Amino acid sequence: MGPRVRTFVRVTVAVLALVVASAARAQAPAQETTAGELAPSRTGAPVHFRGDVLFRLRASLGTLSPQERAKAIEARLETVASGPSQVLNDIHADSHGNVTELYAGETLILSIQDADAAPLGRTREQVAADYARTLRSTLRTEFSGRSLRGVLIGSALTLLVTFLAWLLITGTRRLVPWLRARAKQWSTSREHGLAFHGVELLSAARVGAWIHDGLSLLGTTLYVLIAAVYVEAVLSFFPWTRGLATVISSYVAEVFGRVFGAIFGYLPNLLYIAIAVIIARAVIRGAHSIFDGFARGVFVLEGFHPDWAEPTFKIVRVLIFAFAAVVIFPYLPGAGSDAFQSVSIFLGVLFSLGSSSAVANAVSGTVLTYMRPFSVGDRVQVADSVGDVIEKNLLVVRVRTIKNVDITIPNAMVLGSHIINYSACARDAGLILHTEVTLGYDVPWQKAHELLIAAAQRTERIVDKPAPFVLQRALNDFNVTYEINAYTHEPNVMAATLSALCSNVQDAFAEAGIEIMSPHYVAARDGNTVAIPEAKRPPGYEPPAFLARLLGPPPKAGK
Repeated sequence: MGPRVRTFVRVTVAVLALVVASAARAQAPAQETTAGELAPSRTGAPVHFRGDVLFRLRASLGTLSPQERAKAIEARLETVASGPSQVLNDIHADSHGNVTELYAGETLILSIQDADAAPLGRTREQVAADYARTLRSTLRTEFSGRSLRGVLIGSALTLLVTFLAWLLITGTRRLVPWLRARAKQWSTSREHGLAFHGVELLSAARVGAWIHDGLSLLGTTLYVLIAAVYVEAVLSFFPWTRGLATVISSYVAEVFGRVFGAIFGYLPNLLYIAIAVIIARAVIRGAHSIFDGFARGVFVLEGFHPDWAEPTFKIVRVLIFAFAAVVIFPYLPGAGSDAFQSVSIFLGVLFSLGSSSAVANAVSGTVLTYMRPFSVGDRVQVADSVGDVIEKNLLVVRVRTIKNVDITIPNAMVLGSHIINYSACARDAGLILHTEVTLGYDVPWQKAHELLIAAAQRTERIVDKPAPFVLQRALNDFNVTYEINAYTHEPNVMAATLSALCSNVQDAFAEAGIEIMSPHYVAARDGNTVAIPEAKRPPGYEPPAFLARLLGPPPKAGK
């Protein structure tokens, strides 16, 4: 869809919207542009003709109310306007008794009483003369527009207005993109946006985006205004549609009057909101500078750890935002309306019902922050999950296991579980890795200690100081349990280090000719049936025979 087609569609939609809205409001009284009003009073029933108010009736006539009289007069005017134009020369008033009657030819238009004239401060005859002039002028315009000359003039004016509307639409279609391009060029060429005393309130990109959206709204508003003025002008050129033009004009004026009136009326509140936002941003920047000083060690406060600076700043920032919101709330559009309050209550109930878990996690995250059980990068165990902490925030903790599996644990679960931190003392005192072996009582314990310590010293990432040590954990019925303990400063690779330690223990005992075995029983394999289910044995399998070896010299032959 090309630019011209899009423009045509916009204007067409705007015109149809205005026509439909005007038709819907046609039954309602239009904003009155009084042609023959004698006093500024707005009381009484207005008499309309082609959208204009000719005069007002303020008294009843017999059993007819002012409103009923006005409707009857409007019907008579329509009848007179549809007749010949010679009636213009025969508009006169006839007084008798307490009533002055106004005629158009032989048709009675209305009757004027003293009660109608008294609020105007004039006599019945004077009011009748004024009404006659108004009626004569209105009918002259009506008959002139219905003539061939009036139709031709209206058609010519329609062509002229159409050309002017096309020029305005074309100019708007070119002006708005040009302004957008200039706004984009401005936002990309600036490093800083809107600032106040060195405090950047809005970035250049955000200001450019707002200007772009504002220009889009301006373009749409101009299209609607052009369409409204065009439709009103064309309809006003012909007497048959002049009333509809007045309705559209009053409707558009009412809509835009309310919109712009609300906007200009809201400017003082907008100023209050802007001041509150500026102060809040300045306070947040000041708080950020202070807590950044704590984090970098520039400021020192006893009992306040540097890693508390960032989460504490976030909490303070939320409190500042909350206070600013409380200050700004009364100045928001519609803040005092029942609808706004109902929505606020609904959102509050919705938040209360749906965020219990989130609130629990947020509170737990705050508690964990000041408990300092671990830091990002530590090797920890939370419940059954062991891994390195890669992220912790207000709601969750993320742990990456040695298998490169990321586990997300809610803070409420972390706080409710036991936490093992392998990294807390590893950097200073060292983390102790340990493993057990069981040896028979035939192996001297001094030799077992020597081999286990030698295996630990041969292991990479095991430190010499503190030195490895061995604990004899148990004297079992058939064996002795030995535990080798060794220190490391690298807890994040503890699994690989422990694996290497176990390998070195096997090598050390193998090199010394000592079997690592637990002699719970002695099995004579020769002559025994293999311990495999019969169905799984090889075809033709038979148990082997027992083997025997004679000790000593072989017997002599013949004996």
